[in-house]
Amino acid sequence: MRLKSLSGRIAAPLAVCALVLLTGCAPSVELSAAEDSNNPACAPMMVALPDSLADAPKRTTSSQATAAWGDPSLLILRCGVPVPGPTTDSCVSVNGVDWVMKEGDPAWTLTTYGRNPATEIIFDPKKIASSSVLPELANAAAKIPATRACVGTEDLELPAGK
Repeated sequence: MRLKSLSGRIAAPLAVCALVLLTGCAPSVELSAAEDSNNPACAPMMVALPDSLADAPKRTTSSQATAAWGDPSLLILRCGVPVPGPTTDSCVSVNGVDWVMKEGDPAWTLTTYGRNPATEIIFDPKKIASSSVLPELANAAAKIPATRACVGTEDLELPAGK
């Protein structure tokens, strides 16, 4: 009887140690949640995100409505960021999803345009190409319905000159 009691006291701590070791092999990416990360409209997009992006596997993150791919992270995503208003920043449309682009050095930030809540991605284009990731993210980003679209100078109606 005494041996059974001792084995029970050893088995529980060993199981806890094994769980810690297994989860320790895949650390979460520490990300801060966006202001509106608890917006229910983020949920359909988050569950539609791809398991890999440009061959980089998706990782677990520490905050709601966030995602990261690669180890170290090549791209991070946050849903619920402030919705961009009209801007003169570059706008690209990929598979029906408009993105406002801010080129930084080294990281670029792209934010969905015309969707509420907005989604932001941050990545270094020297490490992962936007031409790869934007098409792969379009299906998920489109889960948040578009209410506006980017326009360019070709879309403007200018008054006729006199």
